[in-house]
Amino acid sequence: MTTRVSSAPTGYDRFRAGDTTVVALAGAVAGLRDVLGVCRTLHGWAATRPGATAHQGRTTAWGARLPGTDLDVVVRHAQHGGLLASITGDLFPVPGRAPWELEASHRLRAAGVPTPEVVAYLVYPAGPLFCRSDVATRRLPDGDDLPAAWARADEVEREGQVVAVAALLRALARAGAHHPDLNAKNVYLSRADGAWTAYVLDVDRVRFGAPDDATVAVRNLTRLLRSLRKRRAQAALAITDDQLDRLRALSGAAA
Repeated sequence: MTTRVSSAPTGYDRFRAGDTTVVALAGAVAGLRDVLGVCRTLHGWAATRPGATAHQGRTTAWGARLPGTDLDVVVRHAQHGGLLASITGDLFPVPGRAPWELEASHRLRAAGVPTPEVVAYLVYPAGPLFCRSDVATRRLPDGDDLPAAWARADEVEREGQVVAVAALLRALARAGAHHPDLNAKNVYLSRADGAWTAYVLDVDRVRFGAPDDATVAVRNLTRLLRSLRKRRAQAALAITDDQLDRLRALSGAAA
């Protein structure tokens, strides 16, 4: 049995299913109710769906279609990173980062920044002060993260990828959006009709300042370049200084 609770962002419904709080696009509500009727968590359900696709990141995210809908989603279980990850694991202070991820995604997309639409988030209580959460985003067009896409590309394709990533960096700067974890794995590349598009992922830590803030542009570029150079040093990315310089020049920032 589900009980509706307080208001949600425009276009979203908020309800409870047992002790789980759900915020979801109106068109996803019925499917999520069906899921929670048979499984404790959305991530657990997605991981066991026949034909589910695995997406490797900090943890494995699972792609599946919500029952009774045409919504293809990727479901990620929220997990800490960094040095304390082994201690903090998947526990976050209530209400977790998921509500902000929804807000950040909405603001980025409204500002023209390519990023997945948040379809739903689910918050599961873990005592009076902590919670766990799952986030479902709309599945992006076929593609891959920057390192994987780069590894398969020839030199002409790589130039297109550099142009797309630079366009993403400019869009983030126009929105005043600082992404403190803008590493190579958090850039997703997809190509349609010969043109590449770069999407930014894992936006739950994005913070917004003034639009067109030059400082934001430099910080985002600096963080991404550090990630790319680190992967090159580990022999995990075959990118040249000329290509990094090209990215810097096209981004409109100096770092």
